[in-house]
Amino acid sequence: MEESSATSSSSSSSSSSSHYFSIFTNYPLISAVLAFTIAQLIKFFTSWYKEKRWDLKRLCGSGGMPSSHSATVTALAMAVGLQEGFGGSHFAIALVLTSIVMYDATGVRLHAGRQAEVLNQIVYELPAEHPLSESIPLRELLGHTPPQVVAGGVLGIATAAFGYLITLIAK
Repeated sequence: MEESSATSSSSSSSSSSSHYFSIFTNYPLISAVLAFTIAQLIKFFTSWYKEKRWDLKRLCGSGGMPSSHSATVTALAMAVGLQEGFGGSHFAIALVLTSIVMYDATGVRLHAGRQAEVLNQIVYELPAEHPLSESIPLRELLGHTPPQVVAGGVLGIATAAFGYLITLIAK
């Protein structure tokens, strides 16, 4: 009796430890992280190409081409759809999340960035003796234009589709 109890205990602990490592084989999560990474690297290298200097802020900053937020959520939704089916509730949740993020990127965040530009210009033109003249400028690169969001979406779909093909080949 003690032997079977020890065996079930050991199998449940090995099962739970393998459960922790399943995050490294989670296809939707890997697709999303990979799409984000690729988008940020594209921004980093295009920034270097245009400005001839390395800007480490481009590796983790928001804004620019392509939208890493759009790439991330689109890859997640596509991977969930490919893995679990496009008719299920998991895909529906991922699709709604994707729609909200992409709408927010071209709406609220884009306009907040444009307002930051105007406010920074106003502060820049203040006389030196004004208390706000020395304030730290607001971040202007917050949102995305529609082409940047679409490019991020295409990148996310391509990343998830490529990952899916790899999982099919690996089986």
